[in-house]
Amino acid sequence: MALILASTSSIRAQMLDQAGVAYRIEAPRLDEQPIKQRHDGDAASLARRLAEAKAKSIVAAPKDIVVGSDCVISVDGTRFSKPRDRAEAAEHLAAFSGRTMLLSSAVALVSDGKVEWSYADTARLEVRSLSASFIDSYLDAEWPAVSYCVGVFRMEGRGVTLFNVVEGSHFTILGMPLLPLLGALRQRGIVPS
Repeated sequence: MALILASTSSIRAQMLDQAGVAYRIEAPRLDEQPIKQRHDGDAASLARRLAEAKAKSIVAAPKDIVVGSDCVISVDGTRFSKPRDRAEAAEHLAAFSGRTMLLSSAVALVSDGKVEWSYADTARLEVRSLSASFIDSYLDAEWPAVSYCVGVFRMEGRGVTLFNVVEGSHFTILGMPLLPLLGALRQRGIVPS
């Protein structure tokens, strides 16, 4: 039995590495747009559906377990995707300025093409007022690394400077609810209990 991480996110891989979990990586084969367009629920349920779909997109041996994960950002009811380019990243940051960002992260386990377990969590991040000059200098320092980040930030980088207040799990904010995942893996005997 193998554990497969259906993600190309370096921070998700780093979280599993630091927890001592053995796994291999496979890039998910999923077009997220149809799922996003059809979804009419909240951001947490969308993140969960995307995590499940990413895990189900991996063709694995029958006893293998696939981990899928995804994040959804919403501000004042508007959902944001990863920026297409630096100009759009600047637009997103301007839209976040002075507002509360809700970051929903989800994780799912799939075995034999069926969802065995999934979990979603939401963190609340108060973005401070960001000047145009700050946004420009921030992107000078962080682009293109943040081009892969739905909220245009990495907490492990200069992203921490965007916020006044952060409420929620550190791992949820990093992009994968790690503690619930580790619990689910322990229950399945994949990591030691």
